Amino acid sequence: MSSSPVRRPLDREQVLAAAAGLADEIGLERTSMRRVADELGVTAMALYKHVANREELIDGMLDRLVASIGVPAGGLPWQDALRERIGSARMVMGAHPWAQAAIETRAAATPTVLGYMDSLMNIMFDGGLSADLVHHAMHALSTRMWGITRDVLPTPEVPADPAVRARALSEFAVSYPAIVRMATTAPHAGAACDDDAEFAFALDLLIDGFARLHEQGWSSAR
Repeated sequence: MSSSPVRRPLDREQVLAAAAGLADEIGLERTSMRRVADELGVTAMALYKHVANREELIDGMLDRLVASIGVPAGGLPWQDALRERIGSARMVMGAHPWAQAAIETRAAATPTVLGYMDSLMNIMFDGGLSADLVHHAMHALSTRMWGITRDVLPTPEVPADPAVRARALSEFAVSYPAIVRMATTAPHAGAACDDDAEFAFALDLLIDGFARLHEQGWSSAR
């Protein structure tokens, strides 16, 4: 005699995992409660037993990612521990294109998100940084604490056709000489930027700056 397999009762983890997988495929905007329900083969009403609404669904999806961010090994200098923690966040968030939109659209931090932020502050406090400096450091890190960043002033793309490109650069050189100098003489000129290298460069500048201010006994009162 054949028997139907016993179906696992729907739970919150199943809902969040299905939603995250769906967002990986179709993007966050198109990930609705109904589409998640269809993915799970249940009615939309069945989801509301586990998540109250779409906002809570996205909060839960983000919490799953944040909870998987790696914890630095013990005994590291605070600068290395901070780099390692944020570096892990970049790997986790970078694996899911929808994560940045989820972070940037949250109205309030969940306990999991607050716990991650608290861990970064603890790393700096363990390094001896003052509350004053930690406060300003967290503002400076901004979205970089999540391993993400956004270029707000993109420059025009260089034309592919050699003749058109030469003419465009000639015209640009008159109005924007510094931009052309950078674009034509910097290492790897004309190649696409290495986003990971640019992120690490900016993070190093920030962390090294925090360390220098700490050593100088910096205070915002100054």
